[in-house]
Amino acid sequence: MLLKKTLLIAAMLLPMLSANAHEYEAGSLHIDHPWSREMPPVAPTAAAYFVIHNNGQTADRLLGASTPVAQKAELHEHVHAAGVMKMQQVQTVEVPAGGEVTFAPMGYHIMLFGLKQQAKDGERFPLTLNFEKAGAVEVEVAVQKEAPSPGTHEHH
Repeated sequence: MLLKKTLLIAAMLLPMLSANAHEYEAGSLHIDHPWSREMPPVAPTAAAYFVIHNNGQTADRLLGASTPVAQKAELHEHVHAAGVMKMQQVQTVEVPAGGEVTFAPMGYHIMLFGLKQQAKDGERFPLTLNFEKAGAVEVEVAVQKEAPSPGTHEHH
């Protein structure tokens, strides 16, 4: 009887646990937990973040992104110039062989312009990442009120 209850509880919890941690594989690339912060309903933009791990022997390059929830998606980074932080568009982002690139607030990110509506906490939206070698990889971006805590996601 105790085993049945334990299995039932485990079966009920599994979907909740996997709903928070979502990861994607594309060739030698591993994309960890795409997320976006919940923004006010009137905000015209949003940003998407994730970590790309390259487990391969050759580098790959992120060429761009697209999503049906925005008119335009661009690769951006924050840079420190003359003592001022500013955001600028970049054409590509190199993902080194055996390395990783983190897309996070105040660093690289996917900027979404012309949003049809702002997503709310707990919702998800599709985002296609276009790589030079791995090709198009569709991920789901989880919308959250707060940034995930560092180290809460398993890296492979």
